[in-house]
Amino acid sequence: MKNSFLFLSLMVVTSINAQNNPLSYASLAELGLDSAYIYSKVDSIITNGIKNKAFPSAQVLVAKDAKIVFHKAYGFHTYDSLQPAALNDRYDLASVTKIMGPLPAIMKLVEEGKLDLDQPFSTYWKPWKKKKDKKDLSLREILAHQAGLKSYIVFLNDVLKKNGKIKSRFVKTAAKNRFQRQAYDSLFIKDRFNRKMFRKINRSKVSADKKYLYSGLSFLLFPELISKLTGENYQNYLQKNFYSPVGATTLTFLPKNENFASKIVPTEMDSVFRHDLTQGWVHDENAALLGGVSGNAGLFGTATDLAKMMQLYLNYGTYNGKQVIAEDIVKEFIKVQYPENDNRRGLGFDKPYLNNKELAFKDAYPTPEVSSTSFGHSGFTGTFVWADPETQLVYIFLSNRVYPTRNQQNIYALNIRSAVLDVFYKGILQVD
Repeated sequence: MKNSFLFLSLMVVTSINAQNNPLSYASLAELGLDSAYIYSKVDSIITNGIKNKAFPSAQVLVAKDAKIVFHKAYGFHTYDSLQPAALNDRYDLASVTKIMGPLPAIMKLVEEGKLDLDQPFSTYWKPWKKKKDKKDLSLREILAHQAGLKSYIVFLNDVLKKNGKIKSRFVKTAAKNRFQRQAYDSLFIKDRFNRKMFRKINRSKVSADKKYLYSGLSFLLFPELISKLTGENYQNYLQKNFYSPVGATTLTFLPKNENFASKIVPTEMDSVFRHDLTQGWVHDENAALLGGVSGNAGLFGTATDLAKMMQLYLNYGTYNGKQVIAEDIVKEFIKVQYPENDNRRGLGFDKPYLNNKELAFKDAYPTPEVSSTSFGHSGFTGTFVWADPETQLVYIFLSNRVYPTRNQQNIYALNIRSAVLDVFYKGILQVD
């Protein structure tokens, strides 16, 4: 009984220290983890991935008890082996943007009473008031992917002719009046093309069958809504309220416009829209057509800055002694919302399968060992972030698996991101 009390007391002290201090560094051995086991396993998984063309580069960062205990870069930016991967490289985060961009803003707006999770979203997004199938959808349903919204719309089809040529009424090769949104070095989108995108989303069909269906459409709308409710530029609002308080200086949209010394890892050799190697510009075409600033994709950053944001969530809204987001709000967002509908999702956050503990590794998500309170998100470009309150673990995996094309599927076939995470859980379980 005495030992149990001491153990619980130590856990409480560790949790408080994690909240009151920024991320720092420690060795695996300092936390009692088997360094030789972990390094050999992770190195083997990643190098096998590179060998099998799952990605040319990858980066793994793990923090335990608010201490970064593992951070290593692997491979090269491309398969020509010219630019080695580095710890301060910035990656296109793809859908990880959803929980790093609009989601903390939505949390803050819920905290301030400017948004209500259970009011119809049409209260705030007026065009939906006239849509029978959308007017009663709540923000909670939308964030939990329980609303029946269409999964995706390929807006690129609207700017390309049947022969693949770009429609000049929507895209110009140089900035002009009414063409200021930049999608690439020589591609400028009509300023009001976003209105066309919003109209298509507003008119899109909603499934009458209310079950889990992942949809990114609402995240295309959120930046505009956030700006309207805050009266501030979306990017500035994120920087001021979230990135600056935690010191996440590299999290940014449109990184080509920022003066950073770190390299930006390329994504796809685009043969459809940009006809070039996409580097420093968002890979996702829908985000590109919004000028690179969106809620579904477009954010770039380093592993270290992603870890700071995940640590903020792990600390239930506190970082370095600052309460950035209210504790009860974060706890509500990271919990499963509709388990009765076999929906594992939180609000914006991904979660483990509901029966995860019962599954073998190959069937579990992300691994059988993660706790039911854990949460995170994945990205199409090969990114993945996860945090676990029970083990006080933060896991960041970055890669450019879409190089040279998005047809590269071995990151999934080899289950690499989960396999690496599993190594750290096995290492922790060995100590316990």
